[in-house]
Amino acid sequence: MTDDSLHLLRGTVDLLILKGLSWGPCHGYAVSEWLGKVTDGTLLLEEGTLYPALHRLENKGVIEAEWGLSANNRRAKYYRLTDVGRRRLTGETQAWTRYAEAIAKALGAKAPA
Repeated sequence: MTDDSLHLLRGTVDLLILKGLSWGPCHGYAVSEWLGKVTDGTLLLEEGTLYPALHRLENKGVIEAEWGLSANNRRAKYYRLTDVGRRRLTGETQAWTRYAEAIAKALGAKAPA
């Protein structure tokens, strides 16, 4: 974790993993790289968080995995969303959007008159 990175809030790890997989199958490292890139390094998924979350999501039937070869010809486990995972991504995205909007309103509020 860098000095500029933030700790992920409880409940956001699964949502961010699902979003990272929403464009198609990829391995865990690619999800982590995507998140770091799109947030300019502000949000990072470290191995100790990422892989237990991937296994948990797989056990819940939210994602599926199969072994394949990575771009550098190494064996890698590729994850993809299931139909359950796509529905969960949609629902959780809507919930987090409402939550973030409410927090922004509260933080931007002026003192009561």
